[in-house]
Amino acid sequence: MAKKRIAALLSAAVLACSLSITGFGATQETEAGSDIKTASSGETVEFVVGIPQDLDDSLDPYQITAAGTREVMFNVFEGLVKPDPDGNFVDAVASSHEISEDGLTYTFTVRDGVIFHNGAQCTADDVLYSFETCAASTTSTAVAGALSDIADISADGNVVAITLNAANSSFLSTVSSVSIVPKDYDSQATAPVGTGPFRFVSRSVQDKVVFERNDDYYGEKPALSKVTCKIYEDNNALFTAVDSGALDMAFHLTVDQVNNLTNGYNVIEGEMNLVQALYLNNAKAPFDDVKVRQALCYAIDVDAILALTEDGHGAKLGSSVYPSFSKYFDESLVDAYPYDPAKAAELLNEAGASGLSFTIKVPGNYTPHVNTATVIVELLAAAGVNASIEQVDWQTWLSDVYQGRNFEATVIGFDAAYLSPDALLQRWVSTDGSNMIGYSNPDYDEALAKAQSTTDDSEQTEAYKAAAKILSDTAANVYIQDLADFVALNPEFTGYEFYPLYAVDFSKISPA
Repeated sequence: MAKKRIAALLSAAVLACSLSITGFGATQETEAGSDIKTASSGETVEFVVGIPQDLDDSLDPYQITAAGTREVMFNVFEGLVKPDPDGNFVDAVASSHEISEDGLTYTFTVRDGVIFHNGAQCTADDVLYSFETCAASTTSTAVAGALSDIADISADGNVVAITLNAANSSFLSTVSSVSIVPKDYDSQATAPVGTGPFRFVSRSVQDKVVFERNDDYYGEKPALSKVTCKIYEDNNALFTAVDSGALDMAFHLTVDQVNNLTNGYNVIEGEMNLVQALYLNNAKAPFDDVKVRQALCYAIDVDAILALTEDGHGAKLGSSVYPSFSKYFDESLVDAYPYDPAKAAELLNEAGASGLSFTIKVPGNYTPHVNTATVIVELLAAAGVNASIEQVDWQTWLSDVYQGRNFEATVIGFDAAYLSPDALLQRWVSTDGSNMIGYSNPDYDEALAKAQSTTDDSEQTEAYKAAAKILSDTAANVYIQDLADFVALNPEFTGYEFYPLYAVDFSKISPA
């Protein structure tokens, strides 16, 4: 297979991506209520960012499903603790926390002087309300499962105590994912209110989202007074905007886009902290046959994908854990299925699936996923598999693929909503509501349950690795990479930092 042919296909895919977005939707402004304070009248430092998708319909922190929404709302909501760029949990709405020796009781002191974006004082009652509401309404089944194991939660003054039924060494990561919100506020879906360094101001659907500095923030005040996130669901339009200087920052750029930047912007490289894979609908024939899934693993040359789509950047994966989860990441799984189209054809023949044809549905606004799918189609052809790509817009992908399970295969990346391997692995439990591929394996369910229940760190680590290996052994999906993440930043600004989860922190950015 010639590299030139695939390179030409990639160029065509990018063009098709730009043509598949026919226009922006009608503008609909939503604003936080008039009781929300404006930014100070001091120096105004405005910052414009390009983002590749609109936010979720609901901005309620417990109802957010899209990684791209969590990514920017990271600036609005905080938990009692929150992750720092090094993956440590630091005190946030809590000024301090303690964990009992038996690992059952977590005690948090609510920080004095924390003001919600609507001007209300944050109290222990708000913390209790937040935990109860999150447990009852969150869309994250991993978080809901962890919160269901709370035996008791109570407050004494500004001290909140949480007692678990069984010790859980990952529980602090769950705490970080419970955004603390005001008890008597009922407009989170359209005018969200949190405690973070930026407050939500307005949203124009398919156009922009505006945030302003929270001048009541208890911590170090951001240097930026206003952040406008402009929405570009056409990735070519996003690149054009940042290259023209209309944007101060754009993230999730491709290596080709970075190589074609002409405006002198600084390029910062990290990893997206995503599990990109060819996700297969295990509930539909022929992907309910493990031999068919294994055949596709052998038929796809991951090294070629990285070379052709990322110029060698990115990190190969062998399961649903990415390298930032260092102690849970099993390097041995990366090459579990060496490229072998003859082996792939043999397995397909054994499964009675020779001449297999299927469609890969891909969200067209994500060029990296379109590019990966394009190379996959060409690689599969060498094993006698006829795959085609159907590009759909993001909302269609969410409704048809993620929610409706109406697909054969898709290329997408799943992130960790919080810093625990549960955030990556829980979704493949047989009964989990997020299990969009319909994966069902009692051994996997048992391995993950063991990891979640043990109090011994080494045993827990090995159990998580065992669960990840089962996903690899049974070829639940065709695992590709943790994509390289390229950020273009106006040289007039500095301070951007990568996090070990899908988040962008505007509070660290300042004029150079």
